Amino acid sequence: MKRTASSAIRRLWPNATAIVLFVVFAFPVYWMFATAFKPTGDIIAEDPVFFPTDATFEHFKKAVDADHFWTLVGNSVTVTVLSVLLSLVIALLASFALARMRFRGRRGFIVTFMIAQMAPWEVMVIAIYMIVRDSEMLNSLVPLTIFYMVMVLPFTILTLRGYVAAVPKELEESAMVDGCTRTQAFIKVIFPLLAPGLMATSLFGFITAWNEFPMVLILNKDIEAQTLPLWLSSFQTTFGDDWGATMAAASLFAVPILILFVFLQRKAVSGLVAGAVKG
Repeated sequence: MKRTASSAIRRLWPNATAIVLFVVFAFPVYWMFATAFKPTGDIIAEDPVFFPTDATFEHFKKAVDADHFWTLVGNSVTVTVLSVLLSLVIALLASFALARMRFRGRRGFIVTFMIAQMAPWEVMVIAIYMIVRDSEMLNSLVPLTIFYMVMVLPFTILTLRGYVAAVPKELEESAMVDGCTRTQAFIKVIFPLLAPGLMATSLFGFITAWNEFPMVLILNKDIEAQTLPLWLSSFQTTFGDDWGATMAAASLFAVPILILFVFLQRKAVSGLVAGAVKG
C-alpha cells in the first residue's frame, strides 16, 4: 500500500504541473478567441464574461473587410510557403552531405551553422536593409523570401542531418547493389524515412516566417508589399479601441498556425526529439 501511495504521489505532481502550465498558456488563446466572438457590450462590461452567450461574427467581418487584407494574406502565404520549401530542398542536400560524406572542414561547417542558429537576426537588420536598398529591391517579396529561408536553414540542416545519419548505410548500399544510383537510393530509401524530420522543420520554418516582424517592417514600407504581422500591429490604430475587431484579427492570424500544429504535432515533436539525439 505504501508503494502504491508513493507511486501515486510521484505521478501527481507532474500531472498537476502539466495542468497548471496548460491553463497558463491556453487561457490567453481562449480569451483571444472568446473576445473575438463577444458583442461589444460584453467586452467593455465591468464584470468579465468568460463564456460568450450571444456569439457574433461582426468583428470578423470588420477584420476581413479591412483595407488590403486579402493582399496581405496572399503575401504572407507566398513568402512563408516559398521560404519553407526552398529551405527544405537546400537542407536535404546539405544534411545528406554532412551525414554521409567526409570532407575537409566538415566539423567547422557544422559549428558555423550552430553559431548562425544562435545569432540574433535583429542585429543584422541594418546590414540587410543596406544590401536590399543597394540592390533596388525594397518593397519586394523576394528579399523577404530569401532571408526567411536563411533564418530557418541552420535549424533545418542540423535536424535533418540527425535523421539522415540515423538511416543505416546498409539500406542505401543494398539499393545501389540492386541497380539504383546514389540519387535514386536517396529518393527511394532515405527520403521516405525523413518524414518526421521534414514535418518538424516545416512547422518550425512556417511559424518563424509567418510571425516574422522586424524584417518586413524595415524592408517593405509599401502597404501592399507587407505581410500580416505588420498589419496586425497597426490594427488597433485603425479601429481605435475596438478590441473585438482587434481580437478577431489576431484570431485570423493565429488560425493557420493552430491548424498546422494540430495536424503535425505528433510527427513534429518526435522529429525534434529524434533529430536532436541521433547522429
